[in-house]
Amino acid sequence: MEKSYLKTLELEKILNRAAQLAVCPEARTLLLEQDAFETVEEVRYALSQTDAINSLLLKNGSPRFGGVQGVDKVVNRALKGGILSMAELLEVAGALRNFQNLVSWYHITKHDMLPVDDLFYALTPQPTLEKNISSAILSPEEMADTASNTLFEIRRKIRAMENSIRDKLDAIIKNSTTNKFLQDAVVSLRNGRFVVPVKAEYRGEVGGVIHDVSSSGSTVFVEPTAVVEANAKIMQLRSQEKSEIERILAAFTDQVASIEPVFNFSYQAMLNIDVLLAKARLALEQQAYMPQVADGMWFDLKKARHPLIDKDKVVPVDVALGKEYDTLVITGPNTGGKTVTLKTAGLLCAMAQHGLLIPAHEQSTVCVFSEYLVDIGDEQSIEQSLSTFSGHMKKITGILDNAYKNTLVLLDELGAGTDPAEGAALAVSIIEQLRIQGALIMATTHYSEMKVFALETPGVMNASCEFDVESLRPTYKLSVGVPGKSNAFLISEKLGVPPRVIQRAQTHLTNDDKRLDSVLAQLDDLKLQLKASQDEVEKAKAEAEHKLESARKKYDALVKQGETELEAARLKARQMAQQVQDEAYRLTDELRKLQKDEKTSAAQRAARAREIARKETEGLYGKTDVVHNVVKEFVPLKQVKVGQEVVIADIEQTATVMSLPDRNGLVEVRAGILKTKVPLSNLKAPDKLKKPANNGKPKPQPRSTTVQRVQRKASMEINLLGMTVEEALMETDQFIDHAVMNGQTMVYLIHGKGTGALRKAIHAHLRGHRNVKSFRLGQYGEGEAGVTVVELK
Repeated sequence: MEKSYLKTLELEKILNRAAQLAVCPEARTLLLEQDAFETVEEVRYALSQTDAINSLLLKNGSPRFGGVQGVDKVVNRALKGGILSMAELLEVAGALRNFQNLVSWYHITKHDMLPVDDLFYALTPQPTLEKNISSAILSPEEMADTASNTLFEIRRKIRAMENSIRDKLDAIIKNSTTNKFLQDAVVSLRNGRFVVPVKAEYRGEVGGVIHDVSSSGSTVFVEPTAVVEANAKIMQLRSQEKSEIERILAAFTDQVASIEPVFNFSYQAMLNIDVLLAKARLALEQQAYMPQVADGMWFDLKKARHPLIDKDKVVPVDVALGKEYDTLVITGPNTGGKTVTLKTAGLLCAMAQHGLLIPAHEQSTVCVFSEYLVDIGDEQSIEQSLSTFSGHMKKITGILDNAYKNTLVLLDELGAGTDPAEGAALAVSIIEQLRIQGALIMATTHYSEMKVFALETPGVMNASCEFDVESLRPTYKLSVGVPGKSNAFLISEKLGVPPRVIQRAQTHLTNDDKRLDSVLAQLDDLKLQLKASQDEVEKAKAEAEHKLESARKKYDALVKQGETELEAARLKARQMAQQVQDEAYRLTDELRKLQKDEKTSAAQRAARAREIARKETEGLYGKTDVVHNVVKEFVPLKQVKVGQEVVIADIEQTATVMSLPDRNGLVEVRAGILKTKVPLSNLKAPDKLKKPANNGKPKPQPRSTTVQRVQRKASMEINLLGMTVEEALMETDQFIDHAVMNGQTMVYLIHGKGTGALRKAIHAHLRGHRNVKSFRLGQYGEGEAGVTVVELK
């Protein structure tokens, strides 16, 4: 496929934005170099993968995923015998941590088989190796004392020896005999040895080895004789330390080399997942959905939006091609949206072929093209020179040479830049030839001859971009089936051109022109009438569907309520039966005791028995109150915003607003991976956003008990920055409880470094927490001292 369409349709900008959302540099390169998929099966599979990751992002949040680069080459170097540095081993540990975090993220929620299963199953975490490397290597330049017992012992000896040397040098500095020879009362290091600064004129007064001289020559740095042997021992220990570090690095390198086959396989899967995550994040940013992919050569885009136009300004368009007609001729005034419509259709189809979800209604359909042949100028001007016409014709020649079946041809201002009569004739002829070659065609024009051609030719359809003559502004709405009018006379009159000039201009129109204008006007009227009728039908249909859905929900709710109450009654009956049995045994024991009581008369025993029976009977009847469900009242939202979190009142389901209310008052929402339309009057704010009523006084609660389940999106981390200790501990408890209920085994608490007060309070709290197995500070690449990693029971 020829790639000039990437720039002409501005797909380059879309792909570059997606690449910015990838984490790993190699994934960005992989995304930008990815060619368009060329078969229906490939496109469907690619779109389904992006959509699956998009759904996981919505349910699980974003995974903890650090950027790594070239780690596969590091592992290959280890396989060839090279010793890896501490920095390289930390990169390997970072990649292994990514494998583990991605697998954990994937399993946060239960789901059926997904088209990305093979990528996540290809990830093979090595938790032991990752933990050992992260524990042993603190930074690219520092290895932990605990990396090995030998290293720990060597460093212990070094510290002890250094302390001994410092004590001896401190004694020299404090000695009244020698301190007068010193430049300063300090101990410093020169060439790895501890020295004292001696005035140059007294260099012979302090015995030892001179290791350095100050730039001015006034100070010599002397290693006193008393510490020469100890310094030499330290140098020997430093050499042993270096050898031990090299041994540890070699051992880690061997372990890394042993996992090379599975590591490289996992690493490539990680990069592919990163690419899909970038595409899914772009879809969320653009409010995009997965379209259907047609088997044949046709597409039908509903409410399509150009992704590079401001969301608040873009006007969605419905545009279709290939099913009922193979050619669409778009006419209308300048700046009316003709070119944007052309680009939107081509761009969205091309995006889908690159595995990107498209900013259009989910019922949209795209098809797979083998070529995108485009002639759209970068600039539109009123005066076009011969050179512009020549440039267009050169492009047209190339399009005619390469257009065939499965090709989409987009032509902007076809035939412009030359004599109108000749240009119109050329435009008609070019369209006819492209249709013979089997291409699908969209073209914009101002020529009336093209409008007539479209009216008279089967398979060719007129369309127009509407223009508001009152405000003199385009509406950017596409009307299919009706050719557009230039409205030159009406616009000129609105702009103040004298009426006599306009009347004289109208006399110069030919009869054919007048008849065409009359026909177009009649078509416009018919179109408006038809649209009004369709709107009424759609409104009635939407109301009927809404009533049916509402009735179905109420029926389901009643059935569920009945089942719940029946089960509650059965449970109550079982409990009462057990109670009656227990009470019967107890009463029997009471009566036996009364009978054995010789001091009580028979009448007294009978009265006592009747009293016991009466009280127990009343107690049992008092426990048989019927429990009724409490139907909560709510205040419906008056308006919503796209992206706002709401609750569907009659089913208490949290959802996200995907579009503003339509003319029927229906709002499209997404609950999990399900999307539906509900009335605005059935939406309420989540409980956490409601303001307290009654001036803060508690509202009386009904006697019956209602249990509410609050669904919280599973996440692996919580940000506690800026909170007080009390707030942070409360949020931490709630977060850990939800994590345990979601089956998570590890979470991250982000508290920052600061003074450490918040961290200490959290650690003290975690030590006694019932659900905490262990915790530690973040390691290199995890946020270090600003993050606490908690392992849950």
